[in-house]
Amino acid sequence: MPLLPDLLRSPDHYLHSFDGPDAVFVRMDRGAYRRSIFLDQRIQPLSPEPLIVPLRDIGAMPEIDRVGWIFHLAHSGSTLLARALDVPDGNLVLREPLALRQMGVAYEPARLDIVLALLGRRYATDLPTIVKANVPVNAILPQIAARSPSVTAIFLWCPLNDWLLAVLRSPGHRQWVRGITQQLSGWLGDLPALDDPCLAAALWLKQMRAFEAAMTIWPEARSLNAECFFADPAPVMMAAAALLDVPVDADRVARIVDGELFASDAKRPAMKFNNEMRLARRALLEAELKPELARAQRWLEEKGAGDLALGRSLI
Repeated sequence: MPLLPDLLRSPDHYLHSFDGPDAVFVRMDRGAYRRSIFLDQRIQPLSPEPLIVPLRDIGAMPEIDRVGWIFHLAHSGSTLLARALDVPDGNLVLREPLALRQMGVAYEPARLDIVLALLGRRYATDLPTIVKANVPVNAILPQIAARSPSVTAIFLWCPLNDWLLAVLRSPGHRQWVRGITQQLSGWLGDLPALDDPCLAAALWLKQMRAFEAAMTIWPEARSLNAECFFADPAPVMMAAAALLDVPVDADRVARIVDGELFASDAKRPAMKFNNEMRLARRALLEAELKPELARAQRWLEEKGAGDLALGRSLI
């Protein structure tokens, strides 16, 4: 086992998760990070054997290094965007770190300090790490902002109907809505018994309000409507790369957009999928889910939210 200072200094030792009183590290290198589409249970480390470090042995964390963030509503293209920005010899890109997600579900201040400090480690010293968060992390945006008062971030969002078409499209996706709202019940507050579309609308509204609040704290943050990214990804990628300090040029972006990544499912690369297929699926779902979409919209209007949208767009 490496000495503790070395363990904490290098991204080769990745803080995967917390397990009771211990921190669980796994061995990684740049290639392992790139092939790990997600850094949760689906991580692909160099070795299956973890390194267990008692939290009592971890002292004060260093100052948090600059990190670029992608926050999102879920099912809005964040995995595609994060993978598109993950170029060889570029920034270290961390997609959905489990330890960070754990803090969204069960916040502990000292542990969040450790997570944020270790997320900033990098291979290229002049290129900030990029972190793609996930839904539970949206619950602790104020706590992250208190520790990092100046960050660059993209808030990836979509209008309610677009989001409902993504999260209500299958029984599995509906189960995700029910599961995540149950996990985050303390953050969402007391919700009455709601059906799937209204429960999804409640989750959408809470996240959008959290994004609005965070953007008032972080003046360098920008919003991105997912439909803009799906419809014309190249200019979005160029703008995102400029904001997050990713070393790409127009030629490289064009090759990425014309390549295999945008012709397959970003979460399941073996599955062919592209924007034309997504739009065709959405057109079918709009007719099928029309009553539920209307019900969710009425629920939103009753809450006085109307057509909520984020400003300060990336493009």
